[in-house]
Amino acid sequence: MQREMKIKIKLMLNSLSKSYDIMIQIESKRKKRENILKKYPDAIIADVTSHAEDDLIKLSPFYPHGGIPVPFSEGVTATCVEAVWQGLKVFESADVDMKMFKNESMKNIKRTVRKFGKPLGHRKGVNGTELLGYIEARKLIYIPTYRWVLEHKVQRIIERLREASQTKTIVLLDYNTNCDVDDPKKPLSHAFLIKAYVEGLYPFGDKMWKPQTIEPKQLTLF
Repeated sequence: MQREMKIKIKLMLNSLSKSYDIMIQIESKRKKRENILKKYPDAIIADVTSHAEDDLIKLSPFYPHGGIPVPFSEGVTATCVEAVWQGLKVFESADVDMKMFKNESMKNIKRTVRKFGKPLGHRKGVNGTELLGYIEARKLIYIPTYRWVLEHKVQRIIERLREASQTKTIVLLDYNTNCDVDDPKKPLSHAFLIKAYVEGLYPFGDKMWKPQTIEPKQLTLF
């Protein structure tokens, strides 16, 4: 009887450890919901893309909050984070596009190589003379702009996420799942920036993010 009780408690603790070790996870929006729930049973799945059907859409870089300061551009604002990122891009055949800053449609915000040619970098401000490389621009333009939105436009949503993540696993859905700020091969996941902000991870805090997998812990009370 005592042995059976130990086994039951072990199983219970293993199950709890899966839910409470890592509170916020990032998964691809393209994955099937049932497969995500197999990996994270009882998790809250939160779509933070531009296709979200609730208030979480406001966490999308495409959401037109308005009044977002454009870095290194005194007095200039934009509708959304993506408009800032795309508007400051410089190509072989095109410079900064300030019309992009006024786009409120959540559509037609991308500026592509096919249309404008080879990208040369991001201009450091609308009137700047310096061109920033991809990772440098990510750190000086994209991340600070998204942080501004987190702190000035969606505080209540962030507080709800922070509170819920204390007791439940939260799975944030994003089309991009790159969580490495210094990885230039793929676009950075804005869902990861949400996780980093809530949990105090780099680039918003001192703790460094490390890839982790959920594994049962062999815990026992005896």
